[in-house]
Amino acid sequence: MAATCTAELRIATRASRLALVQAGIVAEALRRSSGVSPSIVEISTKGDAARDRSIAAIGGDGVFVKELEAALLEGRADIAVHSLKDLPTERTPGVDAGVTLERADARDVLISRDNRFASIADLPVGAVVGTSSLRRRAQLANVRPDLDFRDIRGNVDTRVRKVLDGEYDAAVLAFAGMERIGLLGLVGGGSPLALDVFVPAAGQGALFVQRRTNDERCTDLIAPLDHAPTTAATSVERIFLRAVGGGCLAPVGVHAAAHADGSHPASHPDGALMTIQAFIGSPNGDVAIRLSSTVAANDAEARAATMADEMLAAGGREIIARHREIGA
Repeated sequence: MAATCTAELRIATRASRLALVQAGIVAEALRRSSGVSPSIVEISTKGDAARDRSIAAIGGDGVFVKELEAALLEGRADIAVHSLKDLPTERTPGVDAGVTLERADARDVLISRDNRFASIADLPVGAVVGTSSLRRRAQLANVRPDLDFRDIRGNVDTRVRKVLDGEYDAAVLAFAGMERIGLLGLVGGGSPLALDVFVPAAGQGALFVQRRTNDERCTDLIAPLDHAPTTAATSVERIFLRAVGGGCLAPVGVHAAAHADGSHPASHPDGALMTIQAFIGSPNGDVAIRLSSTVAANDAEARAATMADEMLAAGGREIIARHREIGA
C-alpha cells in the first residue's frame, strides 16, 4: 500500500544547522498557509557523514538527497526540504514532484576575516582561498590564477570558522545560506559577487519541497508555497544544466531571472522577459565560456537549450567530458 501524507505532516531534512533552519522556514510557511504543525525528521546523509572527502569521491550528484528521498518512499516522512541546487537534474521515480519557494539571494559571497578583502581583486598574490566547488574555482582561477585554491569541506558554520581561524585567507560560499543562519555579521557582511561576473549554480538560493508523486493530500498542503516566478526561472536553469550534461559538481553556472520589458506595462504578458547568464569553465582557469541572453519569458526554456548547444560547441563539451573522467 502506498504511503500517504500523515495528519501531523513530517518534514525530512538533513541535520545540519542550515538544513534545519531551511526546514523551519518551510514549517512556518505551512503553519501560515494551512494551519498544520509539522514535525521535523532529521536524517543523516552520505554527504554529511563523509565530510573529510570530496563530494565526487563519495558519490557525486545526489549525495545530500538520496536518504531523504528514501524516507519519503518508505513512509518515514511526508515531505522533504532540499536546497534546490543539490537536486540532480534527473528526478527519482515516485518522488519526482514538489514546489519551489520564493528564491532568496542567488549570489555567491567572498568571505574573509573582518571582510578585509572586499573583492576578488583585493586578494593578495598567493592568498589561500577555500572552495570545493569546481564552478567557483573555475571562475576564480580565470581572473586570479595566482591564488592558492584548497578544498574546504564541512557545513557552512565549519567553513566560516576555518576562515576566521586563519586556515584560509578567504572562501566563497552561497550568500543565501550565510544569511539564513546569521553568519554574515561574523565576516563583516562579506562581499557579494555580481551575478553577471560570478555565475551561481543552477537553483542556488531556492528551496524545494519534495513530495511523493501520487500523494494528493500533501500536494494540496504544499501547493500554496509555490512561487511561480522562481519555479519558472529555476526550471530554465535546470534545463540548461541537463542540456550541457553537467551535475551539481560540474564547472557550470547558470542563472535566470524574469523582469519587465520597459516598453510594456509590467502586467502585460508581452512585457515579461527573462535574462539567462551561463558559464562553463576549466577548473584551472584556462578556459572560460560565458553567454548572456535576454528573451521573452515564454521562449526562455528553448533559449536555455540552444545556449547549452552553443557553449558546448565553443569548448564546453571537452570541459564537461574531462570533468566526467575525473569524477568517475
